[in-house]
Amino acid sequence: MDQIASLMEHGLHTSAQILGCFLVSSPAANADVTPHLKAESLVLLGDSLFRDREFRRAIHTYKQALQFCKIISKTNPASSRSSSLASNRSSSPNVLNVSGINDNEVAPVKFKIASCHSALSEYGAALAEMDSIPSKMRNLQMNLLMGKLYRYSRQNRSAVSCFKECLRSCPYVFEAIIALAELGVSAKDIISLNPQTPNRSGRASFEHLDSSRWLQRYVEAQCSIASNDYKGGLELFTDLLQRFPNNLHLLLEIAKVEAIVGKNDEAIMNFEKARLIDPYVVTYMDEYAMLLKIKSDFSKLNKLVHDLLITDSTRPEVFVALSVLWERKDERGALSYTEKGIRIDERHIPGYIMKGNLLLSMKRAEAAVIAFRAAQELRPDIRSYQGLVQSYLALSKIKEALYASREAMKAMPQSAKALKLVGDVHASNSGGREKAKKFYESALRLEPGYLGAALALAELHVIEGRNADAVCLLERYLKDWADDSLHVKLAQVFSATNMLQDALSHFQAALRINVQNEAAKKGLERLEKQMKGVDPDAPEEDEDNNVDDADGDQDETELL
Repeated sequence: MDQIASLMEHGLHTSAQILGCFLVSSPAANADVTPHLKAESLVLLGDSLFRDREFRRAIHTYKQALQFCKIISKTNPASSRSSSLASNRSSSPNVLNVSGINDNEVAPVKFKIASCHSALSEYGAALAEMDSIPSKMRNLQMNLLMGKLYRYSRQNRSAVSCFKECLRSCPYVFEAIIALAELGVSAKDIISLNPQTPNRSGRASFEHLDSSRWLQRYVEAQCSIASNDYKGGLELFTDLLQRFPNNLHLLLEIAKVEAIVGKNDEAIMNFEKARLIDPYVVTYMDEYAMLLKIKSDFSKLNKLVHDLLITDSTRPEVFVALSVLWERKDERGALSYTEKGIRIDERHIPGYIMKGNLLLSMKRAEAAVIAFRAAQELRPDIRSYQGLVQSYLALSKIKEALYASREAMKAMPQSAKALKLVGDVHASNSGGREKAKKFYESALRLEPGYLGAALALAELHVIEGRNADAVCLLERYLKDWADDSLHVKLAQVFSATNMLQDALSHFQAALRINVQNEAAKKGLERLEKQMKGVDPDAPEEDEDNNVDDADGDQDETELL
C-alpha cells in the first residue's frame, strides 16, 4: 500500500497503475479473507486510473471498491469502524494524497466517482452520485463540485447554496465568488459570507482587514461585470491592478472585458502584457485571437496559435483560436475546429460566439441563432445580443430582432452598444430611420467616442441624402481614430458625391492601416470604374419591412 501511495505522490501514475494490478490480484488481498485490503487496493488502483484520465475504468474500479465496503459493513462492523482507510488521507482525486474507504465513510469514493462522471461531461450521473452523500459529510471540494453540477443542470438555487457553503469554509474560493456573481447574488451578500474574525483583543487584525478590502473590491468587480456594468467592473479591476501590478489574473480579466465592450486596442495591449508575464498562458487566448483577426495581424495570430498548440492542445481555447486562424482559408474547417472546442467544454462561451459568427458568414442564420442563444444562456453579454440581432435581421425576422435588441437595452441600460443595437433594427427598414437616428444619437451622448454609432449615424445621413452631415460627423472622429472602417466610410461618402480624389485618398488610407480590408479593396475597384466614367452597379435597396409595435415604442421612450 505504501509503495503505490509513494508512486502516486511522485506522479508516477502508470507505474502506480501497474503495481495496483498486482496489489488487487495478490493473495494477500483475498476478498474472502481481507475485504478491507481488497477495497483499499481497488481505491488506490482507481486513483491511478483517474490521474491517467482513464475515467471510465476508474469509475468501474471505484464501484468495485464500494461493493467490498458493503461486505465489510455486513461481516465485521466493529472492525470497519476502527479502520483508518478513509480517515487519514485526502478524499480528492485532484491532489497527490490517496484515499481509502470504510463502511461508515463511503463519501470520498462517491466523490471520486462523481468527479470522473463530471470529467466525462456526464453531469446528471455525477449529480446523482453527489446527492447520495449526506450533507454533513461534504467537505469544501464536494460542495464546490455540487455547486457546479447544480448550475449545469440549471438548479440555480441549490447551486447558490453550495457555493455559499464553500465561501463560509474558505473566503478565497474564487470559483465560488465568480459563480455567485454570475448567478445574480449581490456583492453585499457574498461579502457577508466572510465575517471579520476578531483576534484575542476583540479586534480584527490589520492583516485581515487589509486582505478583506482587496477581496471585497474583487467581489464587487465580478458582480459589476456579471450585471453588465462593464465600466464599473473595469474601474474596480484597474484599481486592484495598481495595488497588485503585473497580476496575471487581473490583466486577463481586464482584457477579456475590454474585448467584450469593443476596447480592442486596450484589450490587445493587456493580453500582450499577460503573455510577457507568462508566455504559456492559455486562458482567454481565443479572445485575444479574435482581436488579432479584427486587426488583421495574422503574423501574431499565427504565432499565438502555434504557441497554444505546443502548450496544451486539449483546451477549448486552442481550438477556437485555430478556428479564428482557419476562417480566412476554409470556413467549414474553421467551424469544425470551433465545434471540437465546444465538445471539449460545452460551457465555453467564446466557442459559441465564434460558431455563431461563422454560421452567419456562411449564410446559415437559423443555425447562428441557436449558437448565439447557447452563449446567452450560459452568460449573456453584448456580443451574444449583437449576434442574435444580426441573425434575425438576416432572416428578415424584424420583430424577433427588435425584441432581442430591447432585451439587451434593458439588461444594459448604460450601454451605448445596446442603444445602437436597437437603432440597427429600426434602420433596417425605411419607416424606422427616424427612430434609428434617435437611438444612434443617444448612444453617442452616452459614449461620445463610440465609433460604431458614429458610422451607423453617418450611414443614415447618406441614405437620406445628407452627405455633408455625414462627412462633418466622420471627420470629427479622424482626429482621435486611426481606424480603417472610418476611412472606408468617408471614402464611400465622397465616392457617392462624386468627390473621387478624396474618396481615393481615404480608400488608400484604409488599406495602409489594414491591407486585408475587403470593403476598401472593393471600394477601390468601384472607384476605378467611376474614374473611368463607368457607372458601377448601384447597391440593392432593402425592401421596407415596417414593424408595428406600439407597446414597445413606449418602453423605448422610457429607456431613452
